[in-house]
Amino acid sequence: MVHIPMKRFVIHLLCLSLGLPVAFSAESGPLRGFSAESTRTERDWETKFRAVPDPANLRAYMQRLAARPHHVGSPYDKDNAEWILAKLKEWGLDAQIETFDVLFPTPKERLLELVEPTHVTAKLEEPAVSTDPTSSQRQEQLPTYNAYSIDGDVTAPLVYLNYGIPEDYEMLDRLGISVKGAMVIARYGGSWRGIKPKVAAEHGAVGCLIYSDPRDDGYFQGEVFPEGAYRNKDGVQRGSVMDMPVYPGDPLTPGVGATKDAKRLPRNEAVTLTKIPVLPISYGDAQPLLAALKGRVAPQNWRGALPMTYHVGPGPAKVHLKLAFNWDLKTIYDVIARIPGATYPEEWIIRGNHHDGWVNGAEDPISGLGPLLEEARGLGMLLRQGWKPKRTIVLCAWDGEEPGLLGSTEWAEAHAEELQRNAAVYINSDGNGRGYLEVEGSHTLERFINGVAREIDDPESRLSVWKRLQFRRIGNPPPAATPQDRQELRSRPDLRIGALGSGSDYTAFLDHLGIASVDMSFGGEDGGGIYHSIYDDFYWYTHFSDTDFAYGRALAQAAGTTVMRLADAELLPFDFDDLTDTVKRYVEEVEKLARDKRDQTIERNRQIDEGLFAAIEDPRHKMVAPPKEAVPPFLNFAPLENGLAALQRSAQLYDEALTHATENGGSALARAALREANAKLITVERALTLKDGLPNRPWFKHQIYAPGFYTGYGVKTLPAVRESIEQKQWKLADEEIVKVGTVLENAGEAIQGATAELGKAVR
Repeated sequence: MVHIPMKRFVIHLLCLSLGLPVAFSAESGPLRGFSAESTRTERDWETKFRAVPDPANLRAYMQRLAARPHHVGSPYDKDNAEWILAKLKEWGLDAQIETFDVLFPTPKERLLELVEPTHVTAKLEEPAVSTDPTSSQRQEQLPTYNAYSIDGDVTAPLVYLNYGIPEDYEMLDRLGISVKGAMVIARYGGSWRGIKPKVAAEHGAVGCLIYSDPRDDGYFQGEVFPEGAYRNKDGVQRGSVMDMPVYPGDPLTPGVGATKDAKRLPRNEAVTLTKIPVLPISYGDAQPLLAALKGRVAPQNWRGALPMTYHVGPGPAKVHLKLAFNWDLKTIYDVIARIPGATYPEEWIIRGNHHDGWVNGAEDPISGLGPLLEEARGLGMLLRQGWKPKRTIVLCAWDGEEPGLLGSTEWAEAHAEELQRNAAVYINSDGNGRGYLEVEGSHTLERFINGVAREIDDPESRLSVWKRLQFRRIGNPPPAATPQDRQELRSRPDLRIGALGSGSDYTAFLDHLGIASVDMSFGGEDGGGIYHSIYDDFYWYTHFSDTDFAYGRALAQAAGTTVMRLADAELLPFDFDDLTDTVKRYVEEVEKLARDKRDQTIERNRQIDEGLFAAIEDPRHKMVAPPKEAVPPFLNFAPLENGLAALQRSAQLYDEALTHATENGGSALARAALREANAKLITVERALTLKDGLPNRPWFKHQIYAPGFYTGYGVKTLPAVRESIEQKQWKLADEEIVKVGTVLENAGEAIQGATAELGKAVR
């Protein structure tokens, strides 16, 4: 009997009980985009590469790069960039630093005090921890603040509004509570932080506080730092509140690189700055403010884990907030290395992770940057052994990600023309932990990235990271999973990847330029409560996250294999079956959304007729029932369905052509003719964009993926259609359905172009 280690034996039994194939080895047969012969060569080089990444090096990189605070404008930020540059050159790579000058405000005055019914002044400070050496670097640490909040000095009654997202204001309306003229306090979560002051200002609030409630980010989750991984009562989440769903990057140079001679907007014309002052605080500072509130008891799902009754207000609590900032231009340092392609040098595979942090930034971003550096070292070793990628590889260590994706956006805008002409794929990471492979990205790459995931060993189970992720999803399906979803996990050849919204450096590449992108990391087994605090440092990471850097090594292997396989493929391994399958889901979702909006409006009007809504004050100061809404019209989704059908037909024809071209191991392919097929394949993602962009935010051009206007990071798929329905803009919805239908047809035509060129490549 063949000996199977106990853990693998248990997995073997689980496979049998679930009716799943037992598979511990990588896929066999030719890789997608490779002939049988080139597959063997590729696998040999990949095996050599995956032996290179070393956890000891990852540990050393983190200890060096996270040794001091390295935010934008700090001396250590520049020092880190120069050190990274030197390492890349040491490994034999052609590298340079590209600089940009960006608006980056830092605090010069912060005051928060409860002035009624008693007086309490907030500490607004994270104390050093004796066991954590770098937490005491007080003189170099950025204070706790939200970047791109405006200056302000306001005193106002306090209102608690849960997460401060649009749905919470609907509940306030039901309760008959207004935030006009008030200071609002919202807990982190539910959306990206920048949405909270944005929506508050739209409803007439004069200031915004954001705190970390221990239910979401503190002792309710587990032991707090330094005894455990979670946020302690004084920990504060710094972060940008720039209105990035309008456009990311330097607020003063939208659409163009922030070079020294770039034309800049006056600061008062920068629309991505907040409209009201905003400040993040700890739950230690938030507790006396919330405890002073009376009025309605908060709805059950609004209540956090502080030891008190949560009230909404307003009154009797009144707070005073005073903020002032230094509005300076700071230089950022992008480190860029290039490995020229031997066959298709005009086609670029780009890999990036940022190097700046809010403070010491061990988890965010150095845990992701370290693997990129090991990838660079590994590729340098392969080059010395004779490996030559077919496509040009561009390795990027971005600066200024934390304030607003500054380094990647400005670089992408400065190089927009050549990127649109040359860039094939962008691969991103932004930190790493311990656990399961997490991938989101363009669905043209879903099948490809599944293939890579089957090649990478999980450090704990020794299964592939693909198989471990499949088991996890089967064992822990989301609450809304249907029986069909569960069956799909067992039978679908590819695990689904999520769509990308925003929040990291892929944004400019995918959303603005239409470059197919993926974002990857490991996580799910390491609790975290030090995000954007002074405690995100080497001590915390080596005690509570990927302590032996085994998953850092796995990320280097996964991302590096992704880069190599894309760079070496004879035919770019895009797939359109998974794309059309996913887009079909999106079309069905927006059609259901429209039906649900209609049904909800009818139900709301019924409840108003029956007096189930709280009365509101009319212009004559009389209490009246809220107005009923017009029932939404039926939308015509035919253009969207027709576009999807055209895309499906094109995908099917491409599959048939690819099957024919790769018969007999691909030996019949005419290599020289593949250049035009690859060039056409690159244009498919571009075809999913529109020059005029999304309604009211033209910087975002992709019509399938975008961050939500009121989610910030969270993705909205078919965003123009979906958001116009959500916001009850029915005429706009009809217009956008037609536009997106045309975009799907355009993508189908681009696929047809690749199909035609692929046919020419067959002798």
